[in-house]
Amino acid sequence: MTLEQLRIFVGVAEREHMTAAARALHVTQSAASAAIAALEERHAIELFHRVGRGIRLTEAGRLLLTDARGILAQADAAEAMLGELSGLKRGTLRVVASQTIAAYWLPPILAVFHERYPAIDIELAISNSEQAATRVRDSNADLGIVEGEIDDAAFENWSVSEDRLLLVCATPFGDAQIDAGWLRRARWVLREPGSGTRSTFDGHLRSIGVDPTTLDVTLTMPSNESVRTAVEAGAGVAVLSALVVGPAIKAGMLHVAPITFPARPFFGLRHKERYRTKATDALLDVIGSWQK
Repeated sequence: MTLEQLRIFVGVAEREHMTAAARALHVTQSAASAAIAALEERHAIELFHRVGRGIRLTEAGRLLLTDARGILAQADAAEAMLGELSGLKRGTLRVVASQTIAAYWLPPILAVFHERYPAIDIELAISNSEQAATRVRDSNADLGIVEGEIDDAAFENWSVSEDRLLLVCATPFGDAQIDAGWLRRARWVLREPGSGTRSTFDGHLRSIGVDPTTLDVTLTMPSNESVRTAVEAGAGVAVLSALVVGPAIKAGMLHVAPITFPARPFFGLRHKERYRTKATDALLDVIGSWQK
């Protein structure tokens, strides 16, 4: 039994069509048929029911399909590791980041990474911080970069950078005293629960004795840009990253309140039990040099 025979078997089993599988696997139909026949003859068992031109998995075929997929996945993992040992000449790095990081902080870093390692493809997914943690936990991402630390023993967290939140409005704040009473009276445009920005802001409110549920929330929006645009249109006030609102402040479209929020750390996130790829290490090296 060879890996090539298993790949052909899986391809035929998934398509239930010899010609379609051969075409997808870039082999001839006769080669595909021979691979299936070799498996069946070697183990004296039928893997497919053949009815006319159609084929269907037998019970033995269904059982083999599960194991074959697992074996091929392990083989692909071994091949990927060997490829990395050859010097990052190929491969894919799957990164998930929260919105602020993915849209504003990470792109110039990825540009430097691509210049150094042009053969490594980067798949960037954008999620809020909670969703990003789920993707890393479920092995759908090699590395997460989120706003705030994820309190979960399954993860390794480390600080990679930081930014600050700003309280902004479309009109100047003047001599307003931004105290607990003012925060409760203001009309708010906020990110959705689960986002790093919302979680950090809620935590700050609690630290100064303000229950986040007592705020007058006019709109809850799913992205930084939608919050910023709503505030620019006069829908209320908002707390957003300085990275998000910096250009609008310079353009005079938004104004900053006289209140200082603590620095908000950005954290790298990976699963403790997952293999740490060389591509991940390479990106972390770029991030480290970028911060110096």
